[in-house]
Amino acid sequence: MLHNASTQIPNINPKMNKKILIVEDNPDIANLLAMHLSDMNCDVIRESDGIEGLKTACDQPFDLIILDLMLPGIDGIKICQKLREQANFTPVLMLTAKSSELDRVLGLEVGADDYLTKPFSIRELLARVNAIFRRIDILGQNQKETSEVLLFGELEIDTVTRNVKVYKKSVDLTAKEFDLLLHFAAHPGRVYSRTQLLDSVWGYGHEGYEHTVNSHMNRLRRKIEKNPAEPEFVMTVWGVGYKFNEKYK
Repeated sequence: MLHNASTQIPNINPKMNKKILIVEDNPDIANLLAMHLSDMNCDVIRESDGIEGLKTACDQPFDLIILDLMLPGIDGIKICQKLREQANFTPVLMLTAKSSELDRVLGLEVGADDYLTKPFSIRELLARVNAIFRRIDILGQNQKETSEVLLFGELEIDTVTRNVKVYKKSVDLTAKEFDLLLHFAAHPGRVYSRTQLLDSVWGYGHEGYEHTVNSHMNRLRRKIEKNPAEPEFVMTVWGVGYKFNEKYK
C-alpha cells in the first residue's frame, strides 16, 4: 500500500528521459508508480516476477531499477546481489514491506542505493528517484571534467573506468566500496563520521545504520590494505569515524 499524497509532487526535470525498470508483484503499486514516472517523461518497463525481472535487468540498460524485496521466483536481495556480481551498477531503489532493520541493512549491503519501507507516499518515492538521478548526473559530469588516474603510493584509482589497483594488481570493488574509497581519496586527512558517510555515499534516509559503513569498510580494507589491522590508506579515528591517510595530501 501507498500513502495518499495531497501535497504537490516534487518538481522533476521534464526533460529527464530516463529508463526505469519496476520489479513489483503488486499490480496496483506497479501501475501507480509507472503512471507517475511516465509523467516525469521516464520510459518505464514493468516485471512482476523476480526471475523475469533479473533477466530484463541483465538484457537491457536502465538508469534505475525499482525493486521490491518480496517477489515470486527470486527475491529482491538476490536480484541485487546477482546484478552487482555481474558488475551491473545500475542504481537500485529497494521497496520493502518489512520493517525489520536486518532487511534494510541487507539491501544496502548487497548494493542497493536507497530503500523505502511500505507504506510510502508517491511524493517521497519521486523525491528519492530525483535525488538518485541528480547524484548520478553530478557524478557523471564531474568524471567528464576531472577524468584522471589518482595515485596514492601503491594505490591507483581510475575515476572513469572505476578500476582500482594495489601494488599493480587489480582489485574487484563493489560500487559502494569504490564510492567510499573515492570519497575518502578526494579529501585526504578529512575525518568523516559514519553518519556523514551514509549521507554522502548512500544518500539520505539511513540514520541509525552506521554499522553498514563498518561492514563496507571492513570489506574495503581487506581488499586494498596489505594488513587490514594496520591500514595504510583508510584510517580509523577512534570515537569519530574514518579518514584517508593525510600523508597523501
